Amino acid sequence: MSNIANRDPKTHRFARLVSVTCAALLLSACAHERKESMQEPLSPEELKSVSPAFERYTSQTVLDGLWKRPQLAPRDRSIVTLSVLIARNQAIEIPFHLRRALDNGVKPAEISEMIAHLAFYSGWANATAASTAAKQIFDERGIGADQVPSADVAPLPLNQAAEQQRAQTVNENFGSVAPGVVQYTTDALFRDLWLRPGLAPRDRSLVTVSALVANGQVAQIPYHLNRAMDNGLTKDEASEVLTQLAFYAGWPNVFSAMPVFKDVFSKRAT
Repeated sequence: MSNIANRDPKTHRFARLVSVTCAALLLSACAHERKESMQEPLSPEELKSVSPAFERYTSQTVLDGLWKRPQLAPRDRSIVTLSVLIARNQAIEIPFHLRRALDNGVKPAEISEMIAHLAFYSGWANATAASTAAKQIFDERGIGADQVPSADVAPLPLNQAAEQQRAQTVNENFGSVAPGVVQYTTDALFRDLWLRPGLAPRDRSLVTVSALVANGQVAQIPYHLNRAMDNGLTKDEASEVLTQLAFYAGWPNVFSAMPVFKDVFSKRAT
């Protein structure tokens, strides 16, 4: 018989207690290390020592210029910018812009829904990384689980006619190519994710269009830009979204998207 089996109950309980305590300390240390390792942008003075020109553009052109343009509300600018950072997994800037978003009126519940939404539109790993950053900022701001939506919520009303037409078109085009994708598109995205009330339909569309432009997915833009405008995004706001995106997604991505925006604007005008 083994020595473990021969231990008396008190010794066995003590060994288990030591094991559990060590495991808890290890998890705590890992969490602390993960938090400490999260990088954030350099201070203006630190940045100036690396690239004075970049620091000037950041402070003057972007923060004191772009962000103060009246054509788009600060809240919307934060939604657009966070969407880009999450969609491209640009982790260093995410904590700064999470704080800015909260200061600009984006609710914790809306940030929570943005992360879930972008898991589908930019990939699971990007949403995982954003969740880690959001947890840090939520803890910092004293935001608890009671301020974010639960997994199961009462859905918004479904536009049966529009959804049936969308599902039919997608199935006719791609049902024989990837039936699994078609099924999840219907069940998980348009009959679940898009009906979650924690993020208004207009804002979901704003998140989606921003992510598509940021990742160069121009083929998907016409449907989602039209949907965004149907959901209440104005032409002037959509135009200014491109201006915000130029700085956070890069000029090439925006210039690739502008002909698509132009075509959508033109067709809606007629």
